[in-house]
Amino acid sequence: QVQLVESGGGLVQAGGSLRLSCAASGRTFSWFAMGWFRQAPGKEREFVSSISWNGGNTDYADSVKGRFTISRDNAKNTVYLQMNSLKPEDTAVYYCATATGLGYPSNAYEYDYWGQGTQVTVSS
Repeated sequence: QVQLVESGGGLVQAGGSLRLSCAASGRTFSWFAMGWFRQAPGKEREFVSSISWNGGNTDYADSVKGRFTISRDNAKNTVYLQMNSLKPEDTAVYYCATATGLGYPSNAYEYDYWGQGTQVTVSS
């Protein structure tokens, strides 16, 4: 059974930084692309970033480009999301997920296993 456990969320002031981690188990981690999504209260879940199986390719939502960086360590079965220059509109529950197939997609339906989420709150 695949398990994804996010950590690193918290409360930070605008302009600050956080680093999220997602530890995976139960699947050969290095075979699959990984993604980060977020969901704010009253809003739909939205794509944040994705990374290919070997880390060679990444994708970002326009709203986070230049501020967030996704990376992975296949030896540690962990994917990271470094978030800098945080804004109040980044406040959301952040989820990591494993992709079902090839590529590093931005659509949530192309991901099959999800973590429980970690809360990120950015105060103004």
